Amino acid sequence: MLPRERVIAALEHREADRIPWGEHSIDYNVYEDILGRPTWVQAKMKETQAYWDGRRDEVVASYKRDRLDLIRALDMDIVFVGAVPLKGYQPKPFEKLDAETYRDEKGNLYRVSATTHDLMLYQKNTADYQPPTLSSLQEQIDRLEEEPLGDPNGSEWELARHAVKEMKKSHFIMLLVGALGFPGFGATEEDFWTNLLVEPEICQKIAELQGKRQLRQIKLYAQLGVDAIMACSDLGSSTSLLANPKIYREMMYPWDQAQAQEARRFGLKVIRHCCGHTWQVIDELAEVYDAYEGIQASGGMDIRKLKEQVGSHLCLWGGIWHEHIIMGTVKDIQNDARYSFQHAASGGGYIMGSSHSLAVGAKSENILEMKRCRDEWGTYPVGSGPGVFKI
Repeated sequence: MLPRERVIAALEHREADRIPWGEHSIDYNVYEDILGRPTWVQAKMKETQAYWDGRRDEVVASYKRDRLDLIRALDMDIVFVGAVPLKGYQPKPFEKLDAETYRDEKGNLYRVSATTHDLMLYQKNTADYQPPTLSSLQEQIDRLEEEPLGDPNGSEWELARHAVKEMKKSHFIMLLVGALGFPGFGATEEDFWTNLLVEPEICQKIAELQGKRQLRQIKLYAQLGVDAIMACSDLGSSTSLLANPKIYREMMYPWDQAQAQEARRFGLKVIRHCCGHTWQVIDELAEVYDAYEGIQASGGMDIRKLKEQVGSHLCLWGGIWHEHIIMGTVKDIQNDARYSFQHAASGGGYIMGSSHSLAVGAKSENILEMKRCRDEWGTYPVGSGPGVFKI
């Protein structure tokens, strides 16, 4: 089977020739280790600096070349794409305060992470913060139809068009888009979450504005020629849902449903990336989406239990611990593959992937072991291939 056919079979709960493999995010170190050359793709502070230096076209060319080359090199089945900066993009550089610290024009402070090398906000200037009001939000909703929808031929979709042109015939093309997160607000993190409880009307109106904006974009996404959208936002921490499930069901769930329904109207599959512990709303996620990716095993999301509870109508995408890819051994990868293949692959409805991503620190030997396990053990009926894996 072609990779694209393999993924569609999994999403439709049919057994393909073998388990498909895909990721929703791969950091620069993986490209450099596997392809043996430098890259700008998800290159953290290096990529940020390139934009400051006016090298947008070089960065986008790297995405177009290296993303597709890596998918081919690892024999993955899914090509993930997203919007890129517009042609001519060159943001004003932040003021450099020391080797790791920067300040933007608004007075926000950033530091370069010693772990991931991202430029990350660590101190927000809240002096000029103005909270939204019901009337200001309603005005934005009333003007939504005046907002430009976007052009599928625009330069922000350069990567997506390239992937569709080069690989659509063989591979499954997935576009990363926004999903509605908990619609809090406030000058601080504490205010954001507190306002979900003390200002529910405003939060409900924020959800309406964001939800309607997302709905308007679906037609544009379909015009790009992709096979699916992946709606990305996190709902859980490593121990629980980020907020009361009642808030999700009342403020967010209806918009998730609407987004999925509109996408299917245009023939798109709908996949959800969501980290963290989500058991309290897993039935709702299973009702809305074709697949659930980012199954955080370390957050209590046991793929065996998921298969038992929702696997009959929700494709499960994950199974290999993110932590093991970075800090573990090939034996850990083998154990993860055995467990997920045994408990999630039967009958289809399973895609192999990391429980989060192939991130900074990922060991190339562990990534290649993922490939070996899929290639040798992932042939249907699963467990019939060569090697030591037996069900």
